[in-house]
Amino acid sequence: MARIGVISISDGRDHVHARNAAFIQSKQDALVRSLCAAGHEVVAGRDLVATNAAASAVAREVAAAGVDVTIFYYAVWSFPHFTMLAADATTSPLILVASTDPTEPGLVGMLAAGGALDQIGRVHTRLWGAPDDASLAEAVGVRSRAAAAVASLRGSTFGRFGGRPMGMNTAVANTDQWMRQFGIDVEEIDQYELVLRAERADAGEAAKARRWIETHAAGVHYDGKKLTPELLERQIRSYLAIRDIIAERNLDFSGIKGQPELTEHFATMDVTEAFLNDPYDWNGPKDVHVTATEADMDGALTMQLFHRVSGDPVLFADVRHYHADRDIWDLCNSGQHATWYAARSDDPVENLAKVNFYPEVFFFPAGGASVQHIAAPGTMTLGRLTRQAGEYRLQLMLGEFENYDDATNDELIRQSTPEWPHAFARLDVDGPTFLSTFGANHIHAVPGDRRPEMRAVAELLGVRLDEWTRA
Repeated sequence: MARIGVISISDGRDHVHARNAAFIQSKQDALVRSLCAAGHEVVAGRDLVATNAAASAVAREVAAAGVDVTIFYYAVWSFPHFTMLAADATTSPLILVASTDPTEPGLVGMLAAGGALDQIGRVHTRLWGAPDDASLAEAVGVRSRAAAAVASLRGSTFGRFGGRPMGMNTAVANTDQWMRQFGIDVEEIDQYELVLRAERADAGEAAKARRWIETHAAGVHYDGKKLTPELLERQIRSYLAIRDIIAERNLDFSGIKGQPELTEHFATMDVTEAFLNDPYDWNGPKDVHVTATEADMDGALTMQLFHRVSGDPVLFADVRHYHADRDIWDLCNSGQHATWYAARSDDPVENLAKVNFYPEVFFFPAGGASVQHIAAPGTMTLGRLTRQAGEYRLQLMLGEFENYDDATNDELIRQSTPEWPHAFARLDVDGPTFLSTFGANHIHAVPGDRRPEMRAVAELLGVRLDEWTRA
């Protein structure tokens, strides 16, 4: 959830403010209670703003608390220049909220203030309603979650293990643009560091993890060649190694090139990437560390934003195949799907019961396990930040993950690569439109309808929104 500042703006006439102060405070208190009940942390201004000096001072104090978004609240007629001074004292995104109690002209105050901000080009959002209205709290929450997600990018560090994979231009972004537009630094880390660390990682911990996987997975299908207990432990040690590097270098999210060096000579990163993206491992619950395969920078950035607005793990996949007869997409990629997507349960045992670890296929001679399952059904938000002529755009859509009977599932996965994970997605866009305009081979998804938050994210980032819906 977000950290929200609340500042109530009043009338500048002493006698009017004295009459209105208790009314304003009661409305603000009700709004604060509603936002807290929705799970947000609220930082309320120490005073109601009724003077020039208070406008600047209260706004500076709230801003100093590190809020993700600031609400200017209008329960009565309010002098617009107080809003202007308060806005100048904070850099956070602004939400103007008006009380709709007809006994006082709160809407008038908000409109006068909003018009003044428009004149100077200060972007803001306007909302209105009773302070205890759940729909108002949700609308504030949407904007606040988006603001918190965007704010979390600034000062963050992306760990890029390896360079461009297999000539994949869409996986590489301009680091100067990332710093200028998003405030993200990129730490370049050679994959050899991962190999060295993996060789030195705790063998006992790797064996413990292997036994945990063998106990709880639907199957670990050793073949004595491409998948052995030793190769699985090598993948686990890679996970341990990269977690140490993440901690030492304070990485906020990451990407691993993998192909072709690691997949030719060491092991695939499927197990490593899956458990980094999971909210647990064999030692219990842990934080998700968003990690993109093929060191896909814009993919990782999309995943980080999806994760920040939802709190959930994020799916990464290739757009593998379109079953036109079913209007279903097979979203499939070498092991990248977090195991959480198998059942989307808080209990890892429930998820792993639907996950198979298969020997890797011919693409990857070094071997290791792929992390195979069929994603659980449900409503999903899908999309990706892509670039057109160097400018970012957010391509966004709603969809449904579907699951079928065993025979149908088996028929569908055998038409592509059965050893890899699959998500069967019905998208809210027709096939020709998607294939003609989607700007990458990778797509990302998160449960639920997160389009409202992502629309706000696009606005706050200043990127174009391309949202698709069926006609």
